[in-house]
Amino acid sequence: MSDSAVLDLARDLIARQSVTPDDQGCQALLIQRLEAIGFECETLIFDDVTNLWARRGSTSPLLVFAGHTDVVPPGPLDRWLSDPFVPTERDGVLYGRGAADMKSSIAAFIVAVEEFVASHAEHTGSIALLITSDEEGPSINGTIKVCEALSRRGARFDYCIVGEPTSSETLGDTVKNGRRGSLSGQLVVKGKQGHVAYPHLARNPIHMLAPALAELAAQTWDEGNAYFPATTFQVSNLHSGTGATNVVPGTATIDFNFRFSTASKPETLKQSTEAILSKHNLDYDLVWTLGGEPFLTPPGELSAALTQAILEETGVQTQLSTTGGTSDGRFIARMCPQVVEFGPINASIHQINEHVRVDTLEPLKNIYRRTLQHLLGVR
Repeated sequence: MSDSAVLDLARDLIARQSVTPDDQGCQALLIQRLEAIGFECETLIFDDVTNLWARRGSTSPLLVFAGHTDVVPPGPLDRWLSDPFVPTERDGVLYGRGAADMKSSIAAFIVAVEEFVASHAEHTGSIALLITSDEEGPSINGTIKVCEALSRRGARFDYCIVGEPTSSETLGDTVKNGRRGSLSGQLVVKGKQGHVAYPHLARNPIHMLAPALAELAAQTWDEGNAYFPATTFQVSNLHSGTGATNVVPGTATIDFNFRFSTASKPETLKQSTEAILSKHNLDYDLVWTLGGEPFLTPPGELSAALTQAILEETGVQTQLSTTGGTSDGRFIARMCPQVVEFGPINASIHQINEHVRVDTLEPLKNIYRRTLQHLLGVR
């Protein structure tokens, strides 16, 4: 045992091989601690995903800490300097899969709440935790299902802090107050297979696709706005051909993605894309997948409380940002007017030798505790 309750809990969580969607008993450990300080805990299982909803209090405002116990696979074990599921400290740094994304945040949540309740047993409002084991996977049986279940009961959150690793260079330098949406498409352009020496008897789908793809890549979809950069279009995969060098392929398939702001709507992006494809007289099939809508929390009580807590604890002036990928915040924003994300430095997330600086764990916990104090009206 160390002198830091946050470090001890983070190590205990990292040691559990909770590769998505397997929770590996992480949530049971959290339940044990939360019930000891008066939380009512409920396990919600959807398919192979374990979720936890824990609440203390029944009045408003309700502040929710949200996160995930699942981690991505460690990758090649021989490239790790130590076992990814044996938390290891070297030179003031804690290594292990999930150290930054996001078991340190969950440990900080728990200890912050324990300390807050110990000092303010009769606090105003309510505190809750929403924890899933399906954030790193398809995200279909995790936070979204819990939010749907709670919505059917009439639940409503006032504030939510998602513990994603948002800090860039220094703990507290970046808080996410929104995220772009994600819209993907798989396009199959149909041609006619044939011999390359007889092109008049074939239709090359790559040649047919190329002008349309160039136009899509050059298109300005929107100009963004005060909170978001302009929407982007990117091709991630292109597949065609039989492997032979003397065969014109019969089809060409591309996978592409829009990261879009609140300045665009999914239906508008779809319509504009299909108009360009039709303009080039392509014979095609197109399957769309909406990964998530964008969300935005304008500056308000939650961001003010969190940025003040960061300043008090670290002296760092926080920047609000909407950059990066998607998160479970997109699901929570449907039932909560103020959602922000804040957690450790994100430089090593999903990488070999993922890590977090040990000396950031206590400040992280203190920031969460100070935010509770600001929002629930006690000092």
